[in-house]
Amino acid sequence: MAAADLLVIIIDLMLRQIPIAYYGAFLFLITVPVCNIHAVLLYAVTDCSVWFTVTFTFDRFVAICCQKLKTNYCTGRTAAVVLGTVTVLSSLNNTFWYFMLSGSYLLFNAPWFCWARRGVRSSLVWGIGEFLQYLITPVIPFVLIILFNTSTIRFVLVASRARRRLRGSSSGENGRDPEMESRRKSIILLLVISGNFIVLWALHAIFVVWFRLAGLIRSWDYPESAIGELAYMLQILSCCTNTALYAVTQTKFRQQFKEVVKSPFSRFVNCTQRRRV
Repeated sequence: MAAADLLVIIIDLMLRQIPIAYYGAFLFLITVPVCNIHAVLLYAVTDCSVWFTVTFTFDRFVAICCQKLKTNYCTGRTAAVVLGTVTVLSSLNNTFWYFMLSGSYLLFNAPWFCWARRGVRSSLVWGIGEFLQYLITPVIPFVLIILFNTSTIRFVLVASRARRRLRGSSSGENGRDPEMESRRKSIILLLVISGNFIVLWALHAIFVVWFRLAGLIRSWDYPESAIGELAYMLQILSCCTNTALYAVTQTKFRQQFKEVVKSPFSRFVNCTQRRRV
């Protein structure tokens, strides 16, 4: 997730949005015929970022709800296979943009930041293909995330009631339950990450569909550029926050982070004490 999000920041924000914001200084890019390659890379890493969020949500679903499957699925090898498969499929899926767009930069804040090839804007076939791309990312991830989270929350609520009754009948205590606290933290983490993803991607999904329909239906007006700028800002922001939220909310990460911060001071104190001795 961190690697994919970092690549989105580099390829989208730095290599796409900055030249758009400083148009005059990057006019030379118009004559550089690599925009369609840039587009494939950008959409591929964006898909990876989105689908890694989906796989993370599914991973939590298996870890909490499917105890039998957890032993075989929740392993380092499985994680490597899943992440590798998502990366390859995202790359292959987005080769579509290479043939749809030209190699020349448009340098305008629009869903297509390259000039489209001749006939693409009015082509029904290309329009259907583009809508399928938007269906794969982010519409299907929206549905899957909501489905997995709903199932996970339902399981935890049912398990919580059953565990509370068992603990009450066996010991008559209603004290602290580390297992349920752990599950509750996992649920909060899931809701924060998936909710953050859905909220920040929603406007972008609406904007790109509206923009494409306006290109196919002459009676439709194009959306305001301010809406597009806000949509892109939120979409890029979603690729920054998930990894940070995931890391900060983990107890182990916080402990290791504290050790890293304390390490230089600890070494300095140790060296000072040795010199005094």
